[in-house]
Amino acid sequence: MFENIIEQGAVLQLQEDILSSRIAPSMLFFGPGETGKGSAALELARVLSCRQDAAWKCSCSSCERHRYLQHDDLLILGSRSFSAEIAACCSAFLRNCSMASTRLLFFRSLRKLQIRFSPVLMEDDPKFSRIASVLQSFDEKLNEFWMTDPQSCPKEAAEKLCGSLVKDAFTLENEGMSSLIPIGHIRSASSWCRLAPNGKQKVLIIENAENMRDEARNSLLKLLEEPPASVNIVLTAKRREAIMPTILSRLRPYRFLKRDADSEREVIRRVFQDRECEETAETERSLISAYLESFMPQSTEKLYPLAAWFMVSLARITAISIKSKNNNQIPDIINAIGERYAPIAESLGLERAVKSAVVIKTVVSRSGNFEDDSFSRFMKICLEMICAVTRSADDPGFIVYSDIFNKYIAETVTAVEILNVSAASALESLFYNLKKNIIRGQHG
Repeated sequence: MFENIIEQGAVLQLQEDILSSRIAPSMLFFGPGETGKGSAALELARVLSCRQDAAWKCSCSSCERHRYLQHDDLLILGSRSFSAEIAACCSAFLRNCSMASTRLLFFRSLRKLQIRFSPVLMEDDPKFSRIASVLQSFDEKLNEFWMTDPQSCPKEAAEKLCGSLVKDAFTLENEGMSSLIPIGHIRSASSWCRLAPNGKQKVLIIENAENMRDEARNSLLKLLEEPPASVNIVLTAKRREAIMPTILSRLRPYRFLKRDADSEREVIRRVFQDRECEETAETERSLISAYLESFMPQSTEKLYPLAAWFMVSLARITAISIKSKNNNQIPDIINAIGERYAPIAESLGLERAVKSAVVIKTVVSRSGNFEDDSFSRFMKICLEMICAVTRSADDPGFIVYSDIFNKYIAETVTAVEILNVSAASALESLFYNLKKNIIRGQHG
């Protein structure tokens, strides 16, 4: 069991708890992104349902359905990014069409998205009517993919079908996924949990469980207070502290640690069958994240210099505004941003902007109007940049600015992804709020 989870100590404790029959009814898998939390949760579901020895290649019918993520006793909800993983898995399959492992890898990456639109969850979801036709198209193409023999299928036909699947997947993610878990999904999942399993055990997985409103948290709490004996519940989160204390008290925690660079390369080699992975210049970032995002038209590597230019431009324009009011005391945070990111920003070869409108227009144009769901990644990079400046500075006052950026960037992402505000309008509002609050912070 857990043979498919590479270099992650948390699964050893999980395995020990399973073998000693001490597995908790409700659990929290927490740790940084790309540490195997979601994969471990899926593997746990397979193991708990297995009718034989729980080995990855177990031939029992329950394990077979779990490997293809098609078991009726598995329900997954919660937002996450799918596009980069799907694109990377598609590439792995097309490079190695004859390998059963890469075919299954691509299929599972698509099912991880499709299962979020289970009839259990979507019955009363207002988004369903908007995405119904795309869901039907996606389902038909996924069935066609699995029924097609890759050995006899012409390469051009395989590439066309896979490209169409990836395109539909991107549409489903962009138009059908919410960044926050709706209370309706929690209520539907609670009702599902109280129905008898078709096999040995049901498993409910809630990914990024920190992303839900208070009413959804309260509904989840009721389920956790009296979970049915036939159900195990797994929540995942990046930080343990992000989970509401009353919920946290009902979960057994398993901490997933960031793998070292060699282990991450091994994950890429074994999972994606790619031996040409190289370390990126950003050593603090996960190599797995960088690898996955490299398959996107707007990868993090492409967005990073643009984010640096945005941050440096914000700092410069804010400094100009301060000086225009006969106040020559520039906040240290502005100088720190310039010193750290100006060289990266200059690599784009763009002229220095002194007006926010020019900055916004340039960023939107250079990003291709944030195609392929890249807006949230761009915002995440900006937030990581200010956090890096805060960590490297020996000044507790910088934490205030970090909180300011965190607040307004979160609001900006919500405006674009949930309220359908244009990226340009949202960035304009963000620029104004950050500039105003940096100046206000200067005066205490």
